[in-house]
Amino acid sequence: MKRHLMLTLLLPLLLICAHTARAVPPIQEATMANGLRVLLMEAHNVPMVAMQLSVAAGSRFDATGKAGTATLLAAMLGDHSARHDHRAWADLLDADAIHLGAGASRDDMSMSLTVLKDALQPGLDAFAEALLTPGWNKKRFTILQQDSIAGARKELEDPGAQAATAAAVLLYGDHPYGHRSSGTVTSLAAIGITDLQNLYAKQIKPKGAVLAVSGDITMDELLPLLNARLSGWQGAPAHDLMDITPAAVVQGKTADMQLPTSQTLVQLLRQGPARSDADFFPAFVLNHIIGGGGFGSRLMEEVREKRGLVYGVYSYFIPLAVPGPFVITLQTKADQAAEAESVVRDVMQQMADGKITKKQLQASKDNLSGSFAQRMDSNRERVGLISMIGLYHLPLDYLATWTAHIDAVTLAQVKAQAALYLQPAQWNRVRVGANLGSSTGK
Repeated sequence: MKRHLMLTLLLPLLLICAHTARAVPPIQEATMANGLRVLLMEAHNVPMVAMQLSVAAGSRFDATGKAGTATLLAAMLGDHSARHDHRAWADLLDADAIHLGAGASRDDMSMSLTVLKDALQPGLDAFAEALLTPGWNKKRFTILQQDSIAGARKELEDPGAQAATAAAVLLYGDHPYGHRSSGTVTSLAAIGITDLQNLYAKQIKPKGAVLAVSGDITMDELLPLLNARLSGWQGAPAHDLMDITPAAVVQGKTADMQLPTSQTLVQLLRQGPARSDADFFPAFVLNHIIGGGGFGSRLMEEVREKRGLVYGVYSYFIPLAVPGPFVITLQTKADQAAEAESVVRDVMQQMADGKITKKQLQASKDNLSGSFAQRMDSNRERVGLISMIGLYHLPLDYLATWTAHIDAVTLAQVKAQAALYLQPAQWNRVRVGANLGSSTGK
């Protein structure tokens, strides 16, 4: 209980200290004998340590027709081990306030640990036990599978979830990105425990994996602790993270999902930049200008503020090993959906034609640079960023130079990215709602 209380009290302090920091600490690098890459950012302001292990075992490695395998595997690894059933496992973690989690995205599966410094050794013991000695309890697998299926059934009534499912299929088809990481009712029901074991055996390997660490520890302290627990973990994955080809480009396609709702959800989407794209920062600023900047974005101004057609409209892209989705999304009354979509397409065309001002560019750059500290509010957030840097082989000074890269973006670069990405005819559309007509919104 004392450790739980201390952890609770220290978290707000950690946020305050992160905001007052003036410089991003350097990322240190080491490689263990088994090939595991370790990246560390020291932060000695509070006695906590967080880490995240990322391996090339995300949902793109799910077998055909078995979407959700990686997500279920992550759930199993976090639920129990070969030595402890789920109840004993929960008690073990609770005894030292060990926060242990696991999850899967398209490219990777991750395991995370957050713990007070004085409980680091039992925390690492639990982390290694979860990673290296899965329990494979069939009863627990059935329970977790049924929970996932129940969640997928509930999502059948969720417009956002249905749009995401349709968008993945429309944009990627049978490509490894062509399904949601969480799976569907049908795909989850098709998964057996052997599917999880096969994915674990093929992809959960140290070579190519990244262990990101942030907190009150030095590399000299960290490496002996890791070697004592992870040196026996050996091997390379069957498929490397970058062992993937881009999907075929899809343009001008439409998918409609009927749901008995008074609102219509509209998503316009296309492929965007990959994580390694040389023009990532100009594209990032472009997205902030059009719809990623909240109330300061062009879409919010034109669609909501001037016309009152929506409560919110926003854009985002997900950079992956190869081009990931670029999405503009809005939800409005059914009888206003076509008009709202038309305004969105007008804004896209204007920006594609170069109608972006120096004032808009500078406002977005200032906002992005000013909010950068919030992206590093805690050790947990930092290890997520550090893990991404390691996983996609980005420079180790990526965080230290982030604001400089943003500040260096020019108007000509943003206009070039707008011409590349914002041509309305190149975008696809997903709609979710009732009584959807055939209007294209333009």
